[in-house]
Amino acid sequence: MTRETAINLLLAALLLALPLIAAGIGEPFYVTLATRVVVLALAAVGLNLALGLGGLLSFGHAAFFGLGGYAAGILATHAFNAEPLFAGIPGTTSMPLIWLVAIAVAGLVALPIGAISLRTTGVYFIMITLAFAQMIYYFAISWPAYGGEDGLSIYVRNSFPGLNTAQPLPYFLICFVVLMATLLIFRLVEGSRFGSALQAARQNGVRLAAVGIPPFKVRLVAFVLSAMITGLAGALYADLNRFVGPSMLSWHMSGELMVLIILGGKGRLFGPVAGAMIFVCLEYVLGGITERWQFFLGLILLGIVLFARGGFLGLLSGKPRHV
Repeated sequence: MTRETAINLLLAALLLALPLIAAGIGEPFYVTLATRVVVLALAAVGLNLALGLGGLLSFGHAAFFGLGGYAAGILATHAFNAEPLFAGIPGTTSMPLIWLVAIAVAGLVALPIGAISLRTTGVYFIMITLAFAQMIYYFAISWPAYGGEDGLSIYVRNSFPGLNTAQPLPYFLICFVVLMATLLIFRLVEGSRFGSALQAARQNGVRLAAVGIPPFKVRLVAFVLSAMITGLAGALYADLNRFVGPSMLSWHMSGELMVLIILGGKGRLFGPVAGAMIFVCLEYVLGGITERWQFFLGLILLGIVLFARGGFLGLLSGKPRHV
C-alpha cells in the first residue's frame, strides 16, 4: 500500500466516522456540515477529471452544478404542486430519477459548450467557458417562473427507496456512497486507455494526434463526463439546502471548485475530498470569528501555490503517479 492510498483511506474513514459520532451524540448540525463537504467534494471531482487529468481549466463548471440543482428543484416543485412539466410529463421526488435527469441535462448542455470551447486553448478556453456559464446564469435570473433572482425553494426532501431522507444521517450516507462510487469511476477512467489518452492530450496533443487519436474527441468526452458528475453534485446540493438559486450558477462557484482542487491536490484521487474538508472547516471555524475569513484562505492558497503545488496531499505523499 502506497502512502497516498493510506492517506486516502484515512480521509474516507474520517469523513464517514465524524458524522456517525455527531449523530450518536445528538448533533445533527455537524452531520449536515459533513454532507456539505461530501457534495462539494463530488462537484470538485467532476472538475478534477477535466482539469487534473485533461488540463482543461474550465471556469464554467458552475453552469453544470446549477443546472443539476435546477433540475432537482423544478422536478420536485412540480411534484409538490401536482403540476405536469410539459406534454403531461409529471414532476417527481424520486432521487434516482432526479439524478438521471440532472446528469442528462448537464451532459446535453456540456456537449455543445465543449464542442465550441475546445476549439480554443489557454485563456481563450477559460473565457469562453466563463461566457457560457454567465449566459446560463443571467437566463436563470430572468426566468420568473422558477423564482428568477430570488431562487426556488424546495418544500420537500426528495425520496430514496428504503431510507428516511428527511433525517440528516441517511441523507449523508446517500451522498457519501455516491461520492465513493464517483471516486471509483475517476480511478477507473484514470487507469484506462482513455485516461492515458486524456493525460497524453494534456501533455502534448500533437503527439497524440500523430499516433491516430484525435485529441479533440478525447477532451470533449472528458469535458462532458466532468459536467455530468458536477450536475449530479448540483442535484444533491439543492436537496441538501432545499433551495436552488442563481448563485449556484455564478462564476464564484466555479472559482470555489477550483479552490477545492488547489487545496487538496490537482489530479489526485482524494484531492477534492481533502480540499472540501479544509475549505468547509475554514469557513466554519474562521467564519465564526470574522466575516473576512476568505483573507486567511487567500494566504493559505498563496502558500500552496508558492511552496506546495501538489496541495495538501502533495505535501503528505509526494508526486502523483500519473505525472
